[in-house]
Amino acid sequence: MVAAALAALALLVAGCGTPNPAAQTRLDGHVTGHTTDHTTGHTTGPGPAPGSTAATAHAAKPVAPARPSALRTGETMRTVTSPVSYTPKAPRTGTDDYRCFVLDPGLARDAFVTGFDIAPGQPAEVHHVILFRVPPSAAPAARARDAESGGNGWTCFGGTGLGSRGASLDDAPWVGAWAPGGRENVLPADVGIPLKRGSLLVMQVHYNLRHGVTPDRTSVKLRLSSSTRLKPLETMLYPAPVELPCRAGKSGPLCDRSAAVADVTARFGAMSGPIVNGLLLVCNGTVIPTPGPTQSCTRRVDAPATIRAVAGHMHLLGSSLRIELDPGTARARTLLDIKVWDFDNQGSVPIPATAIRPGDSIKVSCTHDQAWRDKLPDLQGLPERYVVWGEGTTDEMCLGLLSVTRP
Repeated sequence: MVAAALAALALLVAGCGTPNPAAQTRLDGHVTGHTTDHTTGHTTGPGPAPGSTAATAHAAKPVAPARPSALRTGETMRTVTSPVSYTPKAPRTGTDDYRCFVLDPGLARDAFVTGFDIAPGQPAEVHHVILFRVPPSAAPAARARDAESGGNGWTCFGGTGLGSRGASLDDAPWVGAWAPGGRENVLPADVGIPLKRGSLLVMQVHYNLRHGVTPDRTSVKLRLSSSTRLKPLETMLYPAPVELPCRAGKSGPLCDRSAAVADVTARFGAMSGPIVNGLLLVCNGTVIPTPGPTQSCTRRVDAPATIRAVAGHMHLLGSSLRIELDPGTARARTLLDIKVWDFDNQGSVPIPATAIRPGDSIKVSCTHDQAWRDKLPDLQGLPERYVVWGEGTTDEMCLGLLSVTRP
């Protein structure tokens, strides 16, 4: 049963949302709650927990384009762009559209992706972008799926919908991602993400329609290397449940957990309920929730690896996130500690090479706060609700990510 739940989770987290929230942003403003940055259209992340004596939020500043890093020996740059200008629309109810587009990097030989720079065409509408690698064996299926819409892509809540999804959480088929605050990402000189000759990319774009609907055409600059000396870089995913009840004194139809699960199912499809309960089963060994602001998940390491970078992900109700190695033991180490969550400043955090081995444990913990409903423009006017894992910008997630190499 646990294996089935893990398989279901792999389908979701392959397209879960913003993968790389930053640890480095701290208090920087003085307004109460998040404020909207009219340059990007996004909403800044929360400051300290409501009621603290520190400033209660920090305003995100527009991210100025950085000068591209110089190409290293053996690298080439290749730009691939969404083949169509797409006008987003919610395929069901709600204000979120996940759309997948096929990109052909034109690889005539095996290569490594050594960096990427994703440029959303409409940053005010784009919640995240994830690039998935599609091996040559799955390329015909990707092209066929795209052809069904006349080359206009397809709806892809919970992953690409192709056989290219990772078989487990320990080797997700991610190539790169963009989230608010993201800039060019250049990998360390000794690693790369492998792409076989004839591979395609599927670009998943999550559109948040609460900021308007304008045709979008997102592009990607890929750094490619044909070096045979690079170590393959992989992505390990560590999701945890979200079980955030309504506040004391607040009520409404969606404060009932069953109604809240039914709501995310109506908006994102039949997989939502099994994912919500699967997270509980994998992390807690039961499908009976323990509601509260902080939820966590500890998972054992199955194979040796070396961690090179870490990241975490939540949405607008997020307050703090922590990733730990071997908590409660003599080897305990904090890998990532985001004390003040900022939705609009997201980027993976490199760490010194850290070896992990079978028997080690990785724990991810997230704290969410319903009080942000009273402060965030994106959440004001929405009904009070019991919050579970959901794919929309106004839903929530708890996810840790490790970028690793293998021995």
